[in-house]
Amino acid sequence: RQGLFRVDAAGGTPEPFTQLDRGEVTHRWPQVLPGGAVLFTAHNGGQGFDNATIAVYSPQTGKRQTLVQGGSYGRYLASGHILYMHEGTLFAVPFDLKRLAVSGKAVPAVEGVITDGDTGTAQYSFSEAGTLLYVAGHSIGTVYEMQWLEHDGKTTSLRSALATYNAPQFSPDGTRLALQFSEAAKAPDIYVYEWKRDTMTRLTFAPESDNNPVWTPDGRWIAYNSSRAGGNGNIYWSHSDGTGEAQRLTESEQSQSPGGWHPSGKFLAFIQADAKTALDIWILPMEGDEKSGWKPGKPYVFLNSPFAEMWPSFSPDGRWLAYSSNETGRNEVYVRPFPSGAGKWQISNDGGQHATWSRNGKELFFRGNVAGEIMVADYKVTADSFQADKPRLWAKAELEIQYQRNFALHPDGKRFAILKNPLNQAAEKIDKVVRVENFFDELHRIAPSEGK
Repeated sequence: RQGLFRVDAAGGTPEPFTQLDRGEVTHRWPQVLPGGAVLFTAHNGGQGFDNATIAVYSPQTGKRQTLVQGGSYGRYLASGHILYMHEGTLFAVPFDLKRLAVSGKAVPAVEGVITDGDTGTAQYSFSEAGTLLYVAGHSIGTVYEMQWLEHDGKTTSLRSALATYNAPQFSPDGTRLALQFSEAAKAPDIYVYEWKRDTMTRLTFAPESDNNPVWTPDGRWIAYNSSRAGGNGNIYWSHSDGTGEAQRLTESEQSQSPGGWHPSGKFLAFIQADAKTALDIWILPMEGDEKSGWKPGKPYVFLNSPFAEMWPSFSPDGRWLAYSSNETGRNEVYVRPFPSGAGKWQISNDGGQHATWSRNGKELFFRGNVAGEIMVADYKVTADSFQADKPRLWAKAELEIQYQRNFALHPDGKRFAILKNPLNQAAEKIDKVVRVENFFDELHRIAPSEGK
């Protein structure tokens, strides 16, 4: 989680160059413009790069300006245009280099340019003479097969169809998986997979990004991050059977994503981004019940610091909250009492993410940071003290080290659903590069500056 850095051309210590704005988690893909200003992509992390921001920062004035809201991988051309990607289409907008501001309307320039939804990159480049090169195709991301993982490390297919799945979580009864699923050139949606019947049912239909699903303890609702109201993405929930309309639970300028429900169903622990304190853990109290109706209360901070606290998860008895923090310089798993938060115990000793409690009240699982293995720590509680044993290897999974969750513990506590890309496949075959001559002339025709 960081802005851009700069370093002297002769070498030396990197120093901060840009500061993250409210809700942002990364600045990337910089381009130094004539005159010294820098063009870059700002991303909030809670949604796809199609909802990122193209911005420019001038070190001379110390000012930052937003050029495009809703795009990534911006590039300046000598024709006086900014190019950027949105939903697989290359857009162009006139740009005034002196004012560092757009000077006309954005228009689609080329459809079907391959972009990577995981990183925000795009497969296009250009020459100073006005020639464009791009790779034709749909947006891609890493594709996975859903597999069962047993304690002995053996895997069997859970769903063989390769797709861009992410963030799986089992329903409380273990019959369904909620997960994030992305179709080509589209923002992710929430789906529910009934694994015994091998059926995938789409739960959300907004054109904007919906991700990171989390089941309520009774299995009736699924909470998730959504950017459907614009901005950085807040928390919504929908009935898990698809009935009714999505309901908004939080409203903030900050990016928010659900982490885990208290077993009572009365509290939702979630992550909130903050420019000053990185990622923080907040609590959303819920009032009412299923019969009378639910009403979200006022969210409050549970844990914030200069470090990133992520992916909170409540214990089966609701007395403890596990989470990850990078306070030591790498992500480790910790446990704090709930609701007080007073005191903490470090669980992992060689890196850890995405703490997951077993229902037996004796084991805390997590993903290792090095080889992506599944680790487990046995624990017991004495009065108000949490006592965990040294973590041990549960199974060699070799999961990809990524921000989002890529494994889910079945409620029986004996197996995991994991997302693996065993063949390192891409979503489609890439075998063609398109060359466009005199591209600058085309840009002047379709995207003229205002007044020209």
